[in-house]
Amino acid sequence: MPVRRRDLLSLLALPAARAFCQGVSTRTATPTPRGKPSGIPFLAKFTDVAASAGLTAPTICGPVDHKDFILETVGCGVAFIDYDQDGWLDIFVLSGTRLTGDTEGATNRLYKNNRDGTFTDVTAAAGLHRTGWASAVCVGDYNNDGFDDLFVTNWGQNALYRNNGNGTFTDVTEQAGLIHPQRRWGAGCTFTDIDRNGHLDLVVSTYLDFEPDRVSKPGAGNNCNWKGIPVNCGPKGLPPGRLYLYRNNGDGTFTDVSSQSGLDKCKGSYCMTVVAADFSNRGWPDIYVACDSTPSFLLQNNKDGTFTDVGMESGVALNEDGMEQAGMGVGVGDYNLDGNLDIFKTHFADDTDILYRNDGKGNFEDVTLRSGLGVETRYVSWGAGIADLDNDGWPDILFVTGSVYPEIEKKLPAYPYKSPRIVFRNLGNAKFEELIAEAGPGIAAAHASRGCAFGDFDNDGDVDAVIINLNQPPSLLRNDVSGDGHWLKVKLVGATSNRSAIGARITARYGAHIQAQEVLSQSSFYSCNDFRIHFGLGPEKEATLEVRWPSGKKEQFEKVEANQLVTIREAEGIVKRERFQRRRAN
Repeated sequence: MPVRRRDLLSLLALPAARAFCQGVSTRTATPTPRGKPSGIPFLAKFTDVAASAGLTAPTICGPVDHKDFILETVGCGVAFIDYDQDGWLDIFVLSGTRLTGDTEGATNRLYKNNRDGTFTDVTAAAGLHRTGWASAVCVGDYNNDGFDDLFVTNWGQNALYRNNGNGTFTDVTEQAGLIHPQRRWGAGCTFTDIDRNGHLDLVVSTYLDFEPDRVSKPGAGNNCNWKGIPVNCGPKGLPPGRLYLYRNNGDGTFTDVSSQSGLDKCKGSYCMTVVAADFSNRGWPDIYVACDSTPSFLLQNNKDGTFTDVGMESGVALNEDGMEQAGMGVGVGDYNLDGNLDIFKTHFADDTDILYRNDGKGNFEDVTLRSGLGVETRYVSWGAGIADLDNDGWPDILFVTGSVYPEIEKKLPAYPYKSPRIVFRNLGNAKFEELIAEAGPGIAAAHASRGCAFGDFDNDGDVDAVIINLNQPPSLLRNDVSGDGHWLKVKLVGATSNRSAIGARITARYGAHIQAQEVLSQSSFYSCNDFRIHFGLGPEKEATLEVRWPSGKKEQFEKVEANQLVTIREAEGIVKRERFQRRRAN
C-alpha cells in the first residue's frame, strides 16, 4: 500500500515541531500576498455596545502587565443562553482570578436580557457567584426538564449547575457524580448524546497538569522563552492533560466511562476546545478536540459507546505540511455550501489559522492558502465562528485575537498584547477576503480577547457576538446589517431526542444553495453559541428545511418563509412563528 504524504509528514512532524526553543508550536509562517480588494460593500457593521448594555465588570485573569504562569494567560469562555426561556438571549460570562493580590470582582456573572438592549447582573440571585479559575462553559438540558443547564470547567473542581426553572441554579456536581478527588485544569467540555438515547452525556478535556510551585520561572528553560525573551513556561515541558467521558444515567447522575469508551487512549496532547458534531455524516456525533502545540483529535463514534481517534488519517490532526499547530478555538459550519460540516481552527502568532474542507466522508483537506486565509499571521487567535454575518447566503468567518505575553510588546512592537478582531468575508467562490475596519469599530478595536459566542441578542435577524477580554469588561458586538438580504432562524425542541436538540442537524435549501448546521453545546473557544440556528438566505425569500434529530428521525418542511424564527418540536412540526423587528445600519 503506498504511503501518503500526509501520513509520512505526520510521523516526521512531532520531533521537528518540538525542536523550537519555545513553549508553543508556531511555524514562523510567511503570510501569502494580499490580492486586490474586491470592492464589494460589506453590509454588516459591528459596534461594541457592552458599556451601554450594562456589561461593565472586567474578567479578571492574572496581572495586567505581565504573566508569570501559563494559568494566567489562557483565559476563559462565554455563553449565550436563554436560561429563563423567554425568547431573549442572556449572557453567562466566565472569569479567572489572581494568584496573589486584589481579587475583588473576580466571579462568573449571569446577565439577564431586559429585552431593550440592556442587561441586568443577576449572578447573586441566580446562585452562580463563584471566584476561581474558570475555563470553559457548555450548555445543555441534561435532565430534560425544559431548562438549559450549565457545566463549567475550572482549574480546581468543575461544576454542574442545574437550572431550577425559576431563575436560580443549584450546584449539583457532587450528587451528579462529577466530583474528582484531585485538582485538575479543566479545559473544553461539551454535552452530546453519544448513544442517541435521549440523555445528554458529557465530554470534558483537561489542558495540562499545573501546580504553581512545580513550574519554572519565566526564562528558566527552552520552553520559557519566546523569540529570546523570557516568558511564562509551557505548554511544552509540562505534563499534558487527557479526555473524560461521563455517561448520563438518566436519573440526574453520570458515570465515568472514559476507559470503556476509549477516550482515555487519547494521550500526549494539550487538549482545549471540545466540539461534538457529525463530521463523518453517519448520523452519530463525533468529537473534535483542538489541541495546543500537539496533534488534535477527531474521535469517530463507533455507534457502540466507543470512539476511535481518526485525526491523523482524516487530515485534521496537523496542517497540510504535517506540522503541529497551537490549536485553541474551533468554528464549525458549511462555508462552501455542500451540505458538509467544515472546521476552522485558530492558532498562534506567526502561523496561519486553518480551514479544513470536509469531503462528506469524514476526510478533510487543508484549504487555508487557496481560500485566502493565509494572508493573516500576525496575531494569536482564539474564539471563532463560521456564520453568515451579512445575510448574503454565504457563511463568513469571524475570530478574536490577543497575545499571551504582555511583556513582549515593549521589545517587539510587531507583537502587540492587544489586537483587533478579524472578519474574513466569504466571496462565494471558495475564497475569503480579510476585513477589519470595513466591518465596523467593534472589529477594529484592540483587546486581549479569548472566548467568543455568536447569537442574536437583540432579536433583529442577524448574528451578534459577545467576547471575553482579559482584565477588561466583555465586548458585546451589535451587528447592524444593511441591504435586502433575507434570513431564517430555527429553534429545535427535542421530544424523543434530548430537549435541547444538541446534535440535531438542519439542512437548508435556498435557491441553488444547500447549507448544513448543527446544534452545538460548545465551539469557538470554550464558549457556547445561540441554540437558534441562523441561516442567511441572500435574495431568497424561502427555504426548505430538513431536520435530522439526534434520535435519527428526519422531518422536512417545504418553503418556509424567510425573515422569521420558527420553532420546530420533534414529531409535531412547526409549533411557533415569530417575526423580528430588524435594526438597520446607519
